[in-house]
Amino acid sequence: MTTRTGGPRRLRTLLMVLLTLAVAGAGTGCTSGEDRPRVVVTTNILGDITQEIVGDEADVTVLMKPNSDPHSFGLSAVQAAELERADLVVFNGLGLEENVLRHVQAAREAGVATFEAGKAVNPLTFQAHDDGGPEGEAGRPDPHFWTDPDRVRRAARLIADQVVEHVDGVDEKAIRANADRYGDQLADLTVWMEKSFDRIPEQRRALVTNHHVFGYLADRFGFRVIGAVIPSGTTLASPSSSDLRSLTAAMRAAGVRTVFADSSQPTRLAEVLRTEMGGRVRVVELYSESLTEKGKGAGTYLQMMRANTTAMADGLTGA
Repeated sequence: MTTRTGGPRRLRTLLMVLLTLAVAGAGTGCTSGEDRPRVVVTTNILGDITQEIVGDEADVTVLMKPNSDPHSFGLSAVQAAELERADLVVFNGLGLEENVLRHVQAAREAGVATFEAGKAVNPLTFQAHDDGGPEGEAGRPDPHFWTDPDRVRRAARLIADQVVEHVDGVDEKAIRANADRYGDQLADLTVWMEKSFDRIPEQRRALVTNHHVFGYLADRFGFRVIGAVIPSGTTLASPSSSDLRSLTAAMRAAGVRTVFADSSQPTRLAEVLRTEMGGRVRVVELYSESLTEKGKGAGTYLQMMRANTTAMADGLTGA
């Protein structure tokens, strides 16, 4: 009798254990997969900043790949669907992600919380063309706010607020602690940039770039914007021969011999300008609108800004 009743008991016990493990496993799978809170970010610069704030509290998906142009990158159908499944979408705005903004709008209309970082940090407007600004864009908001680390610090605090408000299941204390830590690093960056730029003589604090991207840095650290090879706030425009002649004349008048070109874009236009100036132009590459892959020079926002500051200081003191 003992042998006959012991078998069924052991079988029932084994079945109960297996059932318990199956239920526990299913619960764990949901928590680590579909049910984990999700934040989707359009640009990789904002993606890095957002990841610093979010930490391990949610999954952060960045749509823009390294070394991409924010003005021209597009989304696959899968990426577009990611936006509508997010708890929060963080985007630069102010017209920067020209091929992505309609997808952000669709996500907003579907009920997803969205945060336009550029609009929230007291954006500057482009200056008149006669003052070194892009032709025909005077008064329009400049989307390139990340070249001012103080505005990035403000954006980081606001992103933390948005995550706490709209992303269920995150630990508010952890988010706030991350924001405080990163804010301290950004404050240190500002001080370091000021000291680095202090060694540039006042008469050499003049910028010529591939397109109009450093207005915020110029405003924050006391530079003059002479002009840009592409006389626009977007890389999608193209210069005419008269544009290049005008810029060449402005550079000669200001005594400028250094052009800063975006590392993610071909330097052909800057090389054309070098030819126009008789070869007496130094072309210095910067990481202006995109991060690189990790370990390639500008894998994070902090690395990008330090690399750019060093390149600008060296380029203008040695020009």
